[in-house]
Amino acid sequence: MAKGYWIVRVSVKDAERYPEYLTAARPAFEKYGARFVVRGGPYEVMEGQARDRNVVIEFDSRETAMACYKSPEYQKAVVIRQKYADADLIVIEGA
Repeated sequence: MAKGYWIVRVSVKDAERYPEYLTAARPAFEKYGARFVVRGGPYEVMEGQARDRNVVIEFDSRETAMACYKSPEYQKAVVIRQKYADADLIVIEGA
């Protein structure tokens, strides 16, 4: 079975409060076995637009990745994230 991934690009608007989102999201990530493949780090924009932070999270399957995003635990975290950051997030199946 192919892995599932979240590919997330984030621009943090309030760096002091953004950790509240990370704390709120942790239960969902733990419940669904999220593994952070990329979490920030230096990058160079080769084409297109960038955001401040880039994150890739691996799950056992696309279905698990979708279930994590749609879970009540993560949806509580989304409300917090949207206050303190702008984000683009896609769920994709791996090769």
